[in-house]
Amino acid sequence: ICRLCVEGYGVSGALSKINDASASRPFDKTRDGFVLAEGACILVLEDYESALKRGAKIYGEIIGYGNTTDAFHQTRPSAEGEARAIRIAMEEGGVSPEDVDYINAHGTSTPLGDKAETEAIKLVFGKRAYEIPISSVKSMTGHMLAASGAFEAAVILMSIHEGIIPPTINLKTRDPECDLNYITETMKSDINTAISNSFGFGGVNAVLVFRKFTG
Repeated sequence: ICRLCVEGYGVSGALSKINDASASRPFDKTRDGFVLAEGACILVLEDYESALKRGAKIYGEIIGYGNTTDAFHQTRPSAEGEARAIRIAMEEGGVSPEDVDYINAHGTSTPLGDKAETEAIKLVFGKRAYEIPISSVKSMTGHMLAASGAFEAAVILMSIHEGIIPPTINLKTRDPECDLNYITETMKSDINTAISNSFGFGGVNAVLVFRKFTG
């Protein structure tokens, strides 16, 4: 975090003006922006046969990737563009809506972003959208910007490996326009397939589909 970064996002109106520990509150009716954070993550991606040959500990598999650049607006997201990225990732992974056990939401706590992501999930999953457990770890970590995608990939892999879904904290007053199954308490679950969303300003969207490694 540096002054230029804080001032730039501040001028854009993207940052929360709440000053206590509950400032990052994805999908809450009172959310007003994201909280900048610092962080880093290193993931080791390896060919399946190579990992087996050397006896590596495998936490999960990446089976699908979707990317769209819709250039819809500099800061306002497009639910349709985000939905396309999710569909592309699911198609590549051969995954249907019924197969998905958990969604790690991009969920930055911005009024427009959380609403658009909710709409995107509905566009892809239909009625199934209301059944899938969804959470945003940014409620606990803040927004690491470029590091967020890698960090959340690690989180979702550990969720699959340990059978635990992390909560969305600070979600106290639910937004009627964000009405999906956003969980607020840690949840034990047998996760076979999970999705992680990463959506950026300018309509740069990336989605990964993960699957439990069963040998």
